[in-house]
Amino acid sequence: MKPKHHVEVSSTVLPPTTALPPSGVDPIAIEGFDHIEIYTDSAKQSSYFLSHAFGFNPVAYRGPETGWHDSASIILKQGDVLIMLTCPLKPDSPIARQIAKHGFAARDVAFRVTNAQWCFQEAVRRGATAAAPPTEWKDANGTIIHASIKTYGDTIHSFVERSKYNGPFWPGFAPYSKVFPGEPVVPEVGLSAIDHVVGNVELGGMNEWVAFYEKVLGFSQLKHFSDKEISTEYSALMSKVMNGGGGKIKLPINEPAEGKRKSQIEEFLEYNGGPGVQHIALETKDIIATIAALRERGVRFLFVPKTYYEEAPTRIGTIDEDLSLIQKLGILVDRDEDGYLLQIFTKNLEDRPTLFLEIIQRHGSRGFGVGNFKALFEAIERDQAERGNL
Repeated sequence: MKPKHHVEVSSTVLPPTTALPPSGVDPIAIEGFDHIEIYTDSAKQSSYFLSHAFGFNPVAYRGPETGWHDSASIILKQGDVLIMLTCPLKPDSPIARQIAKHGFAARDVAFRVTNAQWCFQEAVRRGATAAAPPTEWKDANGTIIHASIKTYGDTIHSFVERSKYNGPFWPGFAPYSKVFPGEPVVPEVGLSAIDHVVGNVELGGMNEWVAFYEKVLGFSQLKHFSDKEISTEYSALMSKVMNGGGGKIKLPINEPAEGKRKSQIEEFLEYNGGPGVQHIALETKDIIATIAALRERGVRFLFVPKTYYEEAPTRIGTIDEDLSLIQKLGILVDRDEDGYLLQIFTKNLEDRPTLFLEIIQRHGSRGFGVGNFKALFEAIERDQAERGNL
């Protein structure tokens, strides 16, 4: 007997395409972020947390109720941000093993592309390792073509071609409200897009992955931060920012540097079981309203001392926002040659000191808050000290 909300879906692995992109067209034409998939012990519980704390609403579902029996997935949406929460339904599944190793962690940083087959074939030709071959997924709402490659740790990048699909998210998914009717819509908090995604890798791994993004995906290096710029009395790290998709994709890559004590990157690598996504930065157009709403819902952020704001007017100059409100909400501010930005970082989203979120608003600045690095690192070190890991 089929489940009440069964969705007929088919998948076909596509043979290598011999069709080539037109002259002058980049075969790896990335249009932007598509979604981020997070592996979790319970999609329902994680969905409840991200909905009620961060204003995401579930829009699509795939699981036993739709005829999918290996895993359950819930799609959360706010603005242009799509988060896919996936949990295993069987204790010996590959997803369960990933969760045992990494905990609540980002598995897939997926890119929306013009042609998934071209992207995949060209990436593999340039040296990428395949994670999943180009596959056509189809249901009554149309077709999506998907393929993926491996990157640092157990993280993958998917290529998603969805121009011929009009369903709730992906073939095989049903509208969430249809499967679970009656759940209230949670007020959003103004999160509008994925700004950047930061990866942590082991000592010596940063330049390897910089070369990977340059060679395989055609990215360029946007910024380079040395251990002298990103350091405190006790620890330091190095970071390079990779830029692709016509500037729509920004992927900073961090590695630890030598210090007196264990750095935040070393702590992450230990508890994550190796390299992985450290944090996801989400954009807002009104950070004061967004953070006020998040704090009212009980979201916990890293603490910024009062001394940071005493020198802020001299360092950042005039800004549109009320500095007293910025200080009250614990928001960091930085300025560069293009403008300024406001940013704030949540505490870890689970018990492991691994994945967290950044909320960012840009006023012209294309940077990453280098002037805030010292304050941020000292805040993280205070949390490390509380855990006994500094």
